Amino acid sequence: MKKASGKSRERSKPIEKYDLCLYVAGNTQRSATALANLKRICAEHLDGQYRIKVVDLVKNPGLARSDQILAIPTLVRRLPSPIRKIIGDLSDTERVLVGLDFRHRA
Repeated sequence: MKKASGKSRERSKPIEKYDLCLYVAGNTQRSATALANLKRICAEHLDGQYRIKVVDLVKNPGLARSDQILAIPTLVRRLPSPIRKIIGDLSDTERVLVGLDFRHRA
C-alpha cells in the first residue's frame, strides 16, 4: 500500500477571501460610482474571492467609529490583514490595487 506524500497539499495554498467594507453617505452619485468601480475592480482582479459590505452612514452614523472613518466614500479591506483603507470614488484602478495591496490572480 502506498503512502500519500501530501505534496499536492503543499502546492495548493488556500485562497484568501477579501473582506471589504465600503462606507458611503446616502444614495449619491459619488457613492454609486465608488460601488460600481469597486465591483468592477473585484470582478477583474479578485476572482470571486471577496465579500463587499456597504455601510450607509446616513442611516447608521455610529458605524463610522469602528473603522475610524473620517471621509467618504472610504473602502476598508479588513481581510486579509493588515487593514487597509482608501478614500475616494475608486476610479483610479491602479491606485486602488496598490493602495489595498490587491494581487492580480491569473
